[in-house]
Amino acid sequence: MRFDEFNLDAAIIEAISYMNFTEATPVQEQAIPAILSGRDLIACAQTGTGKTAAFVLPVLNSLVQHPNDGVDTVIIVPTRELAIQIDQQIQGFSYFLNIGSQAIYGGGDAVTYAEQERALKEGRDIIVATPGRLISHLAQGYVNFKAVRHLILDEADKMLDMGFLEDIEKIVTYMPTEGRQTLMFSATMPEKIRTLARKILKNPAEIDLGIAKPAAGVNQSVALCYDPQKNPLLIHILKELKPEMKSVIVFTSAKLKVNEIVQTLRRSGVKAAGLSSVLSQEQREEVLMQFKAHRLRVLVATDIMSRGIDIKGIDLVINYDAPHDAEDYVHRIGRTARAGSEGDAITLINPRDMERFANIEKLIEQEVPRMTLPQEMGEQPAWNPAPQRKGGRNNHNRGRNGGRHHGNRPNRSSHTHH
Repeated sequence: MRFDEFNLDAAIIEAISYMNFTEATPVQEQAIPAILSGRDLIACAQTGTGKTAAFVLPVLNSLVQHPNDGVDTVIIVPTRELAIQIDQQIQGFSYFLNIGSQAIYGGGDAVTYAEQERALKEGRDIIVATPGRLISHLAQGYVNFKAVRHLILDEADKMLDMGFLEDIEKIVTYMPTEGRQTLMFSATMPEKIRTLARKILKNPAEIDLGIAKPAAGVNQSVALCYDPQKNPLLIHILKELKPEMKSVIVFTSAKLKVNEIVQTLRRSGVKAAGLSSVLSQEQREEVLMQFKAHRLRVLVATDIMSRGIDIKGIDLVINYDAPHDAEDYVHRIGRTARAGSEGDAITLINPRDMERFANIEKLIEQEVPRMTLPQEMGEQPAWNPAPQRKGGRNNHNRGRNGGRHHGNRPNRSSHTHH
């Protein structure tokens, strides 16, 4: 379905054309008509499927047709990166419109806070905010949300995982219950999300696109390894196996590992930087700018910190450790092979994570090819996705630097990744 078939305002269609948007994605095709009709909506859709346009375009259309003197729309998101990303997209979509937006997030200086305060006092049309910083402004008493007509929760599951449920419920109390359209987007739909939806949504339309499958252009592989083999293997991939890959993201599930991985790569001569919560907002934006400009080859990040990063031309994604679930796996590797291109994704799996990755393979309905480690790194663990017993024999000391190679046989079913 083409965007010009949605009966959107001509100025919005013109802005869309300048951004090279022509065909709607499945979530846009289903969500835009439902939102334009005025219904509340609960949508299950992956990050990277075009969700932002799915809710921003109908909101802009409403503002064009029915201008609002106060804050019209509040979009709540889990991270400052996503707040900035959505605010930038709103500015693009509203290029030919007299509509203003403001990102509200923590981590900035006094000037940033004052700018946010001014936008809230003046009543900017669209506010994109992280829960904690918005609560801080609301507590000061100068925020007026009585004219809000649209409340949007994006990546609701991540916000609840991060402990923002009470903040969200408190923010909602500042808004009118009548005449407000509420939209909830989430990658997964656990019961806690549905409970929240029942509290704040009224007779919502529902969209469930299910778990997305990895794009066909992603060449996936898995490297079975012990923990001491991970750093040598990471360097081997970057310097010997994939030296031509110029733009690489390394994902880790633990924020404490980010700096450790960055230092390992730098010692080996690889230009790398991390994206972590210990950096100021200015530092994080500088890291992203350098990565986008290809002055950095490798960006190391956690799933949470990577939310909102929209960088084209990623050649390779390396999962330093197993994602927690299939949604995170698809989200991570979906950073490459965008828009019909090709890219590589390699996941490092230790014995503890084999069961988790076996479950991911079931959900994405495919077995990811195994790759063989270089002989000098020692044996790699055999594929054994049975639950690991705590306190039993622990294999994590094996492989290169581990000094013991007599426990598990090599994985005969492995094959070299090309």
